[in-house]
Amino acid sequence: MPKHFYPNSRRFDTPSFAELLKPLQAILMTVSPFKSRGNKPLEVTFEHMLKSLIFFHLEEHTSGRHLLQILQEDAFARSEIAPPDGMKNSTFFEILNNRGLEQFLSVYQALQQQASHMIPKDFKELGDLVAIDGSLIDAVLSMTWADYRDGAKKAKVHLGFDVNRAIPSKIFLTNGKADERPFVDSILQPGQTAVMDRYYQHHQNFDRWQTEGKQFVCRIKANTRKVIINNNQPQSDSIVFFDAMVLLGSEYLNQTERPIRLIGYRVKGKIYWIATNRYDLSAEQVAEIYRLRWRIEDFFKWWKQHLKVYHLISRSYHGLMIQILAGLITYLLLAIYCHNQYNEKVSIKRVRQLRIQIQNEIRNANFLGGRSPTSESIHESKPYAKT
Repeated sequence: MPKHFYPNSRRFDTPSFAELLKPLQAILMTVSPFKSRGNKPLEVTFEHMLKSLIFFHLEEHTSGRHLLQILQEDAFARSEIAPPDGMKNSTFFEILNNRGLEQFLSVYQALQQQASHMIPKDFKELGDLVAIDGSLIDAVLSMTWADYRDGAKKAKVHLGFDVNRAIPSKIFLTNGKADERPFVDSILQPGQTAVMDRYYQHHQNFDRWQTEGKQFVCRIKANTRKVIINNNQPQSDSIVFFDAMVLLGSEYLNQTERPIRLIGYRVKGKIYWIATNRYDLSAEQVAEIYRLRWRIEDFFKWWKQHLKVYHLISRSYHGLMIQILAGLITYLLLAIYCHNQYNEKVSIKRVRQLRIQIQNEIRNANFLGGRSPTSESIHESKPYAKT
């Protein structure tokens, strides 16, 4: 693995692109490199694949062949992204479908930890909140592993989302029919509070999570049977109209064995019922936690629309998982970049601004024969924003 990860090491001086990739420098020194599988020297390294897929998501390419054409014909991409001898179609797709998953997962996990330490929490008083949800990816019929229903294929992403920092945490990929509820145990860590929608309502899980000391805030169906054990009187001016310890479900059928806190509140005429074991918070704070669950919905929408993550460039499980990890890595890089440069969350305004800055720096480098006198060294980049 190279000792440095400088995207401007050959011809183009693009400090904005270098600043975006800067968090990867230390991480890549710990990642195992690709190894040649024969006597031929290695033409494409893991670094080449990583930069290529980050470039794919950052620049909103529409297919793998679109990316490969850019790597071949665009001067900047050919010089700073692609291997010295170029990237062949067969080589790119062979690696995507058969190699690199361990390395991409390692980079994602390390980068997620880095972002978690750098980006401050927005809602400290509410605890460590992790929204959990699934998202379907349209597949094609040849993707036989992506079972969904007759005549349709879909894959499903199961994601844990750090609500306080607005960044993804854990990720799993399955076929479209896979149940989402079992992944709560794989995503939720000690001390975290799972924030979930109605689909995750499961009374046996509620009992087990309470026994195991796992915290949760989960919306439940309005017609769920409730047996009140004791009732707390809500404030008269609150959106909350119900706060009680209850047993959920029908006796001898699916009733919870352990009492659970149930909160009912009304917003714009719509009623929400929230089951939780967060007894340390007010009912209004629990309602606020569930409202924040929409951050994961906003993330999925933004991630799909602006980074083109669900534009399939591979039909295999291996290749699709790498594509998703690369999309998450790109998002985390943007989250760190926006925090360091603007002390803001990721926004399409800042992403477009970054794309324009990179293009302007490329034009300056072309105009001046490859180097820009106004650009700054990666070692002289702007200091991190204070928080």
